[in-house]
Amino acid sequence: MSFQHGLSGLNAAATNLDVIGNNIANANTAGFKQSQAQFSDIFANSMEGSDSSQIGIGSKISAIAQQFSQGNVTPTSNPLDIAINGQGFFRMNDNGTVSYSRNGQFHVDDSGFIVDATGANLTGFLADENGDIEAIDEPAKLKFSTSDLPPRATTEFDVGFNLDSRETGISTAFSATDPKTYHSTTSGTVIDSLGNSHVLSVFFRKQPQQQILGMSTQP
Repeated sequence: MSFQHGLSGLNAAATNLDVIGNNIANANTAGFKQSQAQFSDIFANSMEGSDSSQIGIGSKISAIAQQFSQGNVTPTSNPLDIAINGQGFFRMNDNGTVSYSRNGQFHVDDSGFIVDATGANLTGFLADENGDIEAIDEPAKLKFSTSDLPPRATTEFDVGFNLDSRETGISTAFSATDPKTYHSTTSGTVIDSLGNSHVLSVFFRKQPQQQILGMSTQP
């Protein structure tokens, strides 16, 4: 019997090594969640009740539990690669069969639908022409429209910046081609009413402080 006790421990340890090896093998698999082997003690049943001095008869793997902790988010060259930061899953539809995945590697098929490597469709709530989410009962297959869209001119341009207050004021006339006439600049892309893109540049310069001279007379 003692031989069987030790053999059960070896089997449990071998299964634990299999779990660790699978975690290492999938270290570069997108959306993979590592697993953890959970052990339990084995006791024999007694017809006369439990015995406080009873010795177990070995160990076994009680469960292989997945760890759903947040992984690393890394950028890729594919604009359709999506990562979930926190909890949640991507809802997939494979010919009516709904599944959930953390793998956000997607591409567009010949019909314009967003699919994964197996061909399953990414689903979600669709938006109308104004960008408002439509009220639908369940998520639908997401698709990129191939029809021509009317151009929409840029109406807002947000800029975030920090300016150095230690800069000295510049009194010379401003010139966009002369870096000595401004302290810093930033730019972004805007769209006109015809759909053409333009570069909008914003320049910053500190004005020299103006001294106000006053004169008073004593009575």
